[in-house]
Amino acid sequence: MREQVHARNGFIALWALLLLAKIVLAAQLPLFVDEAFYWQEGQHLAWAYSDLPGLTAWMARLGVALGGNTTLALRAPFLLVAAALPWLVVRITSREFDRAQGWRAGLFAMLLPLAGTLGVLAVPDAMMTFATLLCMDAGARLLRTVSATAALELGVGLAIGALSHYRFLAVLGVGFLVLLLLPQGRRALRDPRVMIAIAFGAAAWTPLVAWNLGNADAGLRFQLVDRHPWAFHGDGAWFVLVQAALVTPLLFVALLQGAWRHRRDAEPVTRYFAWLGALVVVGFFGLGFFADTERISYHWPLPGYVALLPLLPSVLRRWPRWWRLGAAALAGVGLVAMLGYYAAASIPSLRAQAAGEKGYPHNFAGWTPLAHAVRELRAGMPPDTRIVADNFKAGAELGFALGDANIAVLPHPLNVKHGRAPQLRLWGLDAPDRDRFGPHPLLLVVGASEVELKNLPGQYHALCSRLGPLPPPRVVNVDHGSQRFLLFALPGTAASGACTTPAMAWIDQPLADDRVDGAFDVSGWAFKDGVGLDGLEVLLDGAPVARATYGTDNAGPRRFWPISNDPHHPRVGFRAHVDASRLKPGRHWLGLRLHGSDGSIEDWSEQPVEIVR
Repeated sequence: MREQVHARNGFIALWALLLLAKIVLAAQLPLFVDEAFYWQEGQHLAWAYSDLPGLTAWMARLGVALGGNTTLALRAPFLLVAAALPWLVVRITSREFDRAQGWRAGLFAMLLPLAGTLGVLAVPDAMMTFATLLCMDAGARLLRTVSATAALELGVGLAIGALSHYRFLAVLGVGFLVLLLLPQGRRALRDPRVMIAIAFGAAAWTPLVAWNLGNADAGLRFQLVDRHPWAFHGDGAWFVLVQAALVTPLLFVALLQGAWRHRRDAEPVTRYFAWLGALVVVGFFGLGFFADTERISYHWPLPGYVALLPLLPSVLRRWPRWWRLGAAALAGVGLVAMLGYYAAASIPSLRAQAAGEKGYPHNFAGWTPLAHAVRELRAGMPPDTRIVADNFKAGAELGFALGDANIAVLPHPLNVKHGRAPQLRLWGLDAPDRDRFGPHPLLLVVGASEVELKNLPGQYHALCSRLGPLPPPRVVNVDHGSQRFLLFALPGTAASGACTTPAMAWIDQPLADDRVDGAFDVSGWAFKDGVGLDGLEVLLDGAPVARATYGTDNAGPRRFWPISNDPHHPRVGFRAHVDASRLKPGRHWLGLRLHGSDGSIEDWSEQPVEIVR
């Protein structure tokens, strides 16, 4: 009894503390781009969408309908569902084993970093995990005795999963297979009540099937075909290391040990948990060798780990005390680290320090400064001005910030890559060219940092072909240009003439993170298609420190981008000498200010240098 009380008190204390921390984070953290698009989907209610079934969008709509257009309100329904998940783990484990084991399993349901952070973001995983637990609980009950309530729970879980994500098909398939492997499971599947529940769950896929039938299978092709190479590659071998790091090593070993130890347990329910969890995790491991390594997400195996949680306390009980404490402590460190990443992404000064690093939270950053700049520029334009974004990310994030779910979006590789192009067409928000807007002036928002440098001139020229020569932009550099936006005020009728684009530049010397003396040379190239550059300045920490000599020979840019029409080619190189002797040693940010012949002034993205004495 004392053991049970301690476990319960620890569970409740951690649950309350974790919920409070997630509420604070959900209120402060800027919207991830997928969340913004789910908000946009929620403003265009439908049974299914190009990327997902309808449930995530419905929950996003419910949150803002009840709490207003804020990040916390949007995420509130997901926070509530995530808060219920540890209690479900406690309930399942306590019934099948004992109360003390139930509280411990619930405790680790929060310490498991992938599960403990659910709800901070308004994404499908919270509801999909909830559906997994409902189906898992129903399956365990059905293995003991078939009842109407267990069948009802199964049907509800299957329906919620079907309305959450395509990925629930993996949980569904594995769960059905495991029941078929167990004699008690085969008996349950023959019961009419269970058949009705399965039919109910299958019917919940109808909206998604109907959407795909009506849209040339665009959603299915994106999720199952287009985004995956379906050819063997060795990157899947990283799965074990990545998962061990994310789950935390000792907890990862304990969960797998639980699956292995109980795979032949005399109790069918215990075998059911072991095989359900193991097959989901191993299945995604195998998928990693053939699927999209760029976007196959680290959180996909989460349902498998959740299924193994009821077995975890019995494994840890056999471990030495210090190993048990180490597993809990290491899991806690992992949870704090993941929450800390969200906290850092919500603080502008910390985001700026991460600029240029691999872990920079690109999809969280820059949306508030962008919305402020758009409001400011829009206020000085004619009342009938239309806002148009060059990609779905900017369109959705601006839509949330401005309360406008109907911002038009130009064709962009990102729209296709993330499966959002078909949905934009269905909403009538795709804008193939200037004629789409009639005589209205346009405020064009371009996410320059969303395109690799090598593809940027081609993207700019594609904008010219749709909208005409581009006027001087207003540049919004966030976090030293790690997130970079360009705003263009376009008149009601397209201009004519040669394609004029934003400026392009590169610093050849010094390279990013180079160590330099108090006086050093800067060289590179810069050009601006259509009109050319009059010159440029070198900046340190945003302040001009030298006027560059512009116009030296550099044929490289023209060879690499034959499309470029800067009239100064090949004389687009520059050199400058910088005296930084008055600056303190340490890290500083080196940038360029580019002066176009059309009067434009554009600050290029900055790169860090280390000044030494």
